[in-house]
Amino acid sequence: MFDKRPQYSYREQKYQRTRYYKFIFGFFIFYIIYNCFTAFVFSVWVMDNNTMQPALAAGDRMIFTSLNPSAWFSRVKSDERPFPYKRGSIVLVDMGKVKEKNIPLKLIDGAVRFFTAQQVSIFSNERQYYLKRVIALPGDEIYMNNYVFRVKPAGSSYNLTEFELADKPYHPAIPQPHELWDESIPFSGSMDAITLGPDECFVVSDDRGNTNDSRTWGPVSPSIITSRAVLRFWPVKKIGLF
Repeated sequence: MFDKRPQYSYREQKYQRTRYYKFIFGFFIFYIIYNCFTAFVFSVWVMDNNTMQPALAAGDRMIFTSLNPSAWFSRVKSDERPFPYKRGSIVLVDMGKVKEKNIPLKLIDGAVRFFTAQQVSIFSNERQYYLKRVIALPGDEIYMNNYVFRVKPAGSSYNLTEFELADKPYHPAIPQPHELWDESIPFSGSMDAITLGPDECFVVSDDRGNTNDSRTWGPVSPSIITSRAVLRFWPVKKIGLF
């Protein structure tokens, strides 16, 4: 009535063990490859707030990369290479200046994030990561009026709106100030013109009512920008490249 061959046949038992070991080995290889990519090439991040609305919402999942192919194939000196980020790019900024973690800790963190669907990290208490949009690059002159930035690129005689200089269109959320709001109050929607230094860029939130960006921090060094967004894969209806 029942097939007892797996129980009594050595050949069947050996076959079952081989299948089991192959499955474990295959999963282990997949896991190693996944962690190598997430630790050193690509990483997956979950948006946990609405500071980048309407472009991004809480719960959106994205793939970021720290690769800079232009630096690999360029023959010019490193200090003369094109800036790795473009105006309009969504980037991950590490304001905590977290010290570099050793490889074993990165792998352990990768395992924790892998098995918790990116919800838990062993470095959670040390992180001060923010998703922001690059508005201006080194040498640019930038100012803001009614929450919209105007940028004069380095070497240019004209200033343009942030939208005209971005590779892809985006639409920031512009707050509606109270009728008694004084424009002289900080973060009221206006900002005096500043010129960025040779190692500075300006990053902001798409929700212009949130000032946890370069309007508060000041210009940031590219060295604390860890990666840029390349793909949103969740929710499915919003899948697309950045």
